[in-house]
Amino acid sequence: MSAAEVHFLDENAVIEAWRAEELERAGYPSPAAAEIAVRHDIDLHRAVDLLRLGCPLDLALRIVL
Repeated sequence: MSAAEVHFLDENAVIEAWRAEELERAGYPSPAAAEIAVRHDIDLHRAVDLLRLGCPLDLALRIVL
């Protein structure tokens, strides 16, 4: 694996950790936050907004996942 590939993997890990922290801060449980965080096709802001606007957690998870 090249140094560029390792850097890309490290950068992805940092981004995913940040996304998971933001999701947990919004109210998602850790396992769900981790699952959502690695899915780059899921808009972080929309996932957070669902809970912020009062959507029940179980419904938010069904919508997001």
